[in-house]
Amino acid sequence: MAREIITSLEDKKAEDIVLMDISNVSQFTDYFIICSGTSDRMLQSLVRTVDNTAKSKYKLDAKVNGKSIEGWITLDYGDLVVHVFSAKQRDYYQLEDLWAEGKLMLRLK
Repeated sequence: MAREIITSLEDKKAEDIVLMDISNVSQFTDYFIICSGTSDRMLQSLVRTVDNTAKSKYKLDAKVNGKSIEGWITLDYGDLVVHVFSAKQRDYYQLEDLWAEGKLMLRLK
């Protein structure tokens, strides 16, 4: 599922896509996908793309939190949480550093 979502994010021109295995340091999920978009509109498009991919290929609905205007939206699928950030919010929250004890599995710049 993570690979399908990453491919869909690549197709929509998401920036700096990261896949992290945090199963050894998290009790609430196993994987993070983190990516950035360049505008509110792009963040909305990336969220729709992830949601459509999960629904059409895996029949999964996400618990969505956040708004594009806030610069951070999460899609929670249980074992996988997708974080869609504006560049400013991603730089501010630095999730990759916060969860650095996890394993970086993929980074697409």
